[in-house]
Amino acid sequence: MIEDAREMWDREAETFDQAADHGLRDPVVRRAWADLLLPLIGKPGRRVADLGCGTGTLSTLLAAEGQHLVHGVDFSTEMIRRAREKSATVVPSPFFSVADASEPPLSPASFDVVLCRHVLWAMPDPSAALQRWIELLAPGGTLVLIEGLWSNGVGLKSSECARLVGSLRADVQLQILDDDVYWGGRTDDERYLILSAS
Repeated sequence: MIEDAREMWDREAETFDQAADHGLRDPVVRRAWADLLLPLIGKPGRRVADLGCGTGTLSTLLAAEGQHLVHGVDFSTEMIRRAREKSATVVPSPFFSVADASEPPLSPASFDVVLCRHVLWAMPDPSAALQRWIELLAPGGTLVLIEGLWSNGVGLKSSECARLVGSLRADVQLQILDDDVYWGGRTDDERYLILSAS
């Protein structure tokens, strides 16, 4: 089953960046994501784990504009190939690993920020994955989840995601991302960000 999923995402990699929020090719959309995420990540040089990084768009954005030290993880070889290609001239250069985001091969307590965009919903056991992600955080570290419940019924309701995070962390802040600027156009589903600083 994992191999089937990996093959599917390898195929998806070819057109993945065509979605405005995936490729951030539109400067207005890119700026909106930078303005949203950079203040949450914090001062330059923070260690960021970008789990389920896809083609590395957010990893590249955070490294290039925030001067953050980013380690992206995705189990699709083709997504990671494209991420490395995309970030080839970025300083500091993000590091990318082909690995399962549900069990990232990263050292516990070694990241200031764990960032996951549209990943938790796809985990076989979201609660277990979330626990492992939180274990990657150094003391005082920040968890940033961007999730949604899409109009096709796939995803996680914001209340469910907040409940999962709240079962493991004291701080749970929910922000609805209903501004079209993040998505390159109008959406009719639930998209949101959850921030947990402790």
